[in-house]
Order: sequence, then C-alpha cells, then structure tokens
Amino acid sequence: MQFTVHAAKTHLSRLIEAALAGEEVIIAKGKTPVVKIVALPKSGFKIGILEGQVGEGPDFFEPMSEEDLALWEGQG
Repeated sequence: MQFTVHAAKTHLSRLIEAALAGEEVIIAKGKTPVVKIVALPKSGFKIGILEGQVGEGPDFFEPMSEEDLALWEGQG
C-alpha cells in the first residue's frame, strides 16, 4: 500500500501496525515512492536462557586463597 506524506502523518499508527503485520507500506512524495516502512526483527536475546544447564562459575567477589594470591602475584 502506498500513502502520501500527508496521509502517512495522519495515519502513522495504522501504518506501523500494518508493517508489523507484514504488509509493505510505502510513503510517496507526490506520486514518487521515497520511503518504505518495515518492521524490525524481534531480538532473540533472552537473559537466563541457559539457567540450570551450566555449572556454577567462580565467585569473583570472594577472597582468593593464599596459594592463588601468591600465584597471581608471581610468587608461586
């Protein structure tokens, strides 16, 4: 579907919904198409996706043992 800039300003919410539904939305200056509204792909990123599937990692806020600290400081 194609709309003029004026019509697109008037019906922007409707045009966004149409793009989200997969429709091709074109905005034209006069009769010349200049812009296409497309939906952005949804992010597949999810926090905690591996929860319960991996073991415990080191606790970096706990003090180091004396042996580990000596190795870290190059004294081991």
